[in-house]
Amino acid sequence: MSKWYPHLFSPLRIGPVTLANRIVFSAHLTNYAGGGAGGLPTARHAAYYAARAAGGAGLIITEEHSTHPADRPYEKLIRGHLPEVIEGYRRITDAVHAHGTPIFAQLNHNGGQSSGLYSRLPLVAPSPVPDPVFREVPREATAADIDDIVAGYATVAAHCRRGGFDGVEIQCSQSSIVRGFLAPATNIRTDEYGGSLWNRARLLLRLVAAVREAIGADMALGIRLCGDELVEGGITLPEAIDVAGWAEATGGVDYVNTSIGVATSTLYLIEASMGIPRGYATYISSAIRDTVELPVVGVGRFKDPEQAEKALAEGKADLIGVVRGQIADADFAAKARSGHSGAIRTCLSCNQECVGRVGLNRDLGCVENPRTGKESVPLPPPRRRGRRVVVVGGGPAGLRTAATAASRGHQVTLLERLAATGGQVAIAARAPSRAEFLDLVSTSLTECLREGVDVRTGFTATAESIAALAPEAVVLATGARPRRPHWAGELGRIVDVRDVLEGRAAPEGRVLVVDDLGFHQATSVAELLADRGCAVRMSTPGLVVGQDLALTLDMETFSVRAEAKGIVQDTEEVILSATRDTGGVRLRVLRHTTGATTDACFDWVVCATHQEPEDTLWHELSGSAKFEVVRAGDCVTPRRADAAIAEGHRAAVAL
Repeated sequence: MSKWYPHLFSPLRIGPVTLANRIVFSAHLTNYAGGGAGGLPTARHAAYYAARAAGGAGLIITEEHSTHPADRPYEKLIRGHLPEVIEGYRRITDAVHAHGTPIFAQLNHNGGQSSGLYSRLPLVAPSPVPDPVFREVPREATAADIDDIVAGYATVAAHCRRGGFDGVEIQCSQSSIVRGFLAPATNIRTDEYGGSLWNRARLLLRLVAAVREAIGADMALGIRLCGDELVEGGITLPEAIDVAGWAEATGGVDYVNTSIGVATSTLYLIEASMGIPRGYATYISSAIRDTVELPVVGVGRFKDPEQAEKALAEGKADLIGVVRGQIADADFAAKARSGHSGAIRTCLSCNQECVGRVGLNRDLGCVENPRTGKESVPLPPPRRRGRRVVVVGGGPAGLRTAATAASRGHQVTLLERLAATGGQVAIAARAPSRAEFLDLVSTSLTECLREGVDVRTGFTATAESIAALAPEAVVLATGARPRRPHWAGELGRIVDVRDVLEGRAAPEGRVLVVDDLGFHQATSVAELLADRGCAVRMSTPGLVVGQDLALTLDMETFSVRAEAKGIVQDTEEVILSATRDTGGVRLRVLRHTTGATTDACFDWVVCATHQEPEDTLWHELSGSAKFEVVRAGDCVTPRRADAAIAEGHRAAVAL
């Protein structure tokens, strides 16, 4: 037990398994699977989970393991039905057990929420209801199909037993054939598996019996149950409570894990971004916990140990799922237990490198932590320890360079032109629903100070002032500057989003926000201006405004807020020219899909458009300095924060 968080660090027994604390690294996709034919556990899995075990997690639950050859919704799924997985399972469980941490495997069949892209087979579901995401019409499962599905779960459970897992979890939540049977919208059967909730829960109860028989009494068995899908015809909380009670009554289930939303229109609630309040889903675990005796896992964007401790103390859950918090910092639990919660790399809930990368069929990473997913690859030693390193620029790239370089034994001085560090991240965090983005730089700054970096703000670096510090290596992380669009000319009423956020411009009246970047720059400033009373219209050459918000699950919440604030969105538009109009700006606009042009008048135009590198120092120093000079971040070429952090880390490691 920890004196700082007594509830969080108290032990708990789940069936035959004893946990040292209440922090759960819950199931989530990594896209690390590989092997010969694909779908096998890899060394990356073992190192990734082992790092969280070493970091003090009380329980680790791996990503889903497919229970049927016909179910392969994405390429890098662990195909638990293959006998070859057992060797990889052993690598994972041995690596985790080396740190004394129990590990469970999640079992799943995606049913109608799968895809035939990789299997080239028809989907099987409770009813021929197409999923809104994949839009494939599944065939209705026959009695023989259902028997085959149940047998598949038992087979994979047996593989997990042979592979050394301490327990298994049946996914009944956001994307599974079980939730397909439970939800009336996707189960329109009239046989014993359809109609009443009891009938719709029949498959789950059969799976509990079959899996328990396969794993025996000395392994734990849990279910992950969606408490509220928040869609018409979806599972509701009263139904989830009844199902949890029936599962408990079987005597075969040891705990209930919870979730919210379904992987269609309420996907944004499953892995909520910073626009969703923290702890938003604990009403589900609290309600289920009030009706069952089994331990219940609560979820809901838990970012710090204080929040988790409070939820436990208030009786909202028995365990807390901390996924992105431990993706960002593998030592989340250990730091909290030792009283060093201030040293935790706080998850931003930005979803850029975790949810967003996996959604693009890439391997999971983290904006905050460039080592996430790369734990199996050791870092090279420094070329020589104790080098005098000067980092110019206190934005995300510079702070990460300085912190990493100092942690590897170098003497680091960081020079920042402004009165405070943060760069463009500090600017972006001023916008509505983006304040938590500031954690990206505040965490790195804390790490810099802890590692002994000499941070000098209000320092304008020049070639002469840098040379005066007698560096052996200089890393330039000087960022980027706004670039006016070619059509803007010198019109004063056409400004950049940074001009608005930094207070150099205060648009009013009719404002057009031009979205050339497809991300938060335009949408967040549009909201800010609408909140100030402006009549805001947005224009983009893309098919939708802020199109990349779909990857980070911010599109839904922005659309709701934009509608409420009266923000009008125009798409497939390109601005051709701008001229001065009485008190404002007249634009010539091309709809590029039709070739039609129109004129439009606004009081102000605010542009979220491409920047240009702030590389003056680079040109002055490169090739002529008596010390090594490298660049990192936007001063190489403007990109997003994930690239700045990764590049700063690489620059430091290469020193």
